[in-house]
Amino acid sequence: MKILHVVGARPNFMKVAPVHRALSRHSQVQQIVVHTGQHYDVNMSDVFFQQLGLGTPDYNLQVGSGSHARQTAEIMSRFEPLLLELAPDLVLVYGDVNSTVAAALVCSKLHVRIGHVEAGLRSFDRSMPEEINRLLTDQLADLLFTPSEDGNRNLGREGVSATKIHLVGNVMIDTLVQMLPTVERQQIPDVPQRFALVTLHRPSNVDDPAWLDEMLKSLQTIGEDLAVVFPVHPRTREQIARLGHNGSGIRGLTLLDPLPYLTFLALQRRATVVITDSGGIQEETTYLGTPCLTVRENTERPITVELGTNTLVGRDTGRLLKEMDAILQGRWRKGAIPPLWDGKAAERIATIILEYSSNKNRKAACLQT
Repeated sequence: MKILHVVGARPNFMKVAPVHRALSRHSQVQQIVVHTGQHYDVNMSDVFFQQLGLGTPDYNLQVGSGSHARQTAEIMSRFEPLLLELAPDLVLVYGDVNSTVAAALVCSKLHVRIGHVEAGLRSFDRSMPEEINRLLTDQLADLLFTPSEDGNRNLGREGVSATKIHLVGNVMIDTLVQMLPTVERQQIPDVPQRFALVTLHRPSNVDDPAWLDEMLKSLQTIGEDLAVVFPVHPRTREQIARLGHNGSGIRGLTLLDPLPYLTFLALQRRATVVITDSGGIQEETTYLGTPCLTVRENTERPITVELGTNTLVGRDTGRLLKEMDAILQGRWRKGAIPPLWDGKAAERIATIILEYSSNKNRKAACLQT
């Protein structure tokens, strides 16, 4: 059985690693990794493959950055001839980035079976490009691997056949669990004993100059009581510079370049609080038991709010400061780890894929007799 994994951005790399590892234990499976090049910066791409033990991708389409339409179209045009050449039995796509929906569209038109890892997540906000990617990919996929029960419910409401849907748990947590022993030994930047860890990258936030300026002022206010460590995404750094801040930093904030996965995970584990607009970080902090304040109006990962340590504060910097004050006073929800977030999601995916392939082969054999 030939399986092709398509990844394109930093969150995908953490998801593909455990699935690739689980499938590699089965001799009948041949695996090929295609990196679209959607994220191409060394700190956002190469170092992740190294730290996750994936080695070098078998193919890199090198699409680079661009508008959503241009990037998606470029991925499709470069991926199609490769798909025809490799002729896989199954293509696995991950998460909700442009690479995910682009590969799914190409596979669908060429009648190649698709598996979607991290299916069924919904923010119910179609102004988010990722939401469109999630909706389209899930309608095209043949196998939908959900991380939590809300994913199953969402897919059921959208008319997806229950036979396609498989609740397997969270593969991001698989990677986290595997890496935790290494994290204990990880060298991290020189930071204070207590600190807030910040990540901001969503265009809806960082491309809004007024909001970003207000957010930076709020972080400076937080910095009066608690050190603020801020690894800055390249897009965010560019927008901060447009506000007139130079590369030397902002008073009260420790600005860092994007960090390797293990270093960032170590910081998450040690942080007093994490402030973010990322999806995956909401999950990681829930598993680690670290309070998380998410500066978004909604989340496609509601289980991190319902069961975990995550609080949605929206784009309301006043509420952010209020919630920060509560955390500093020790008043925050301790949360729990959601069901099946146990480090074994990828093993479940591998088992389902092999059973699916076996059933397809049996049906094909019956048709030939």
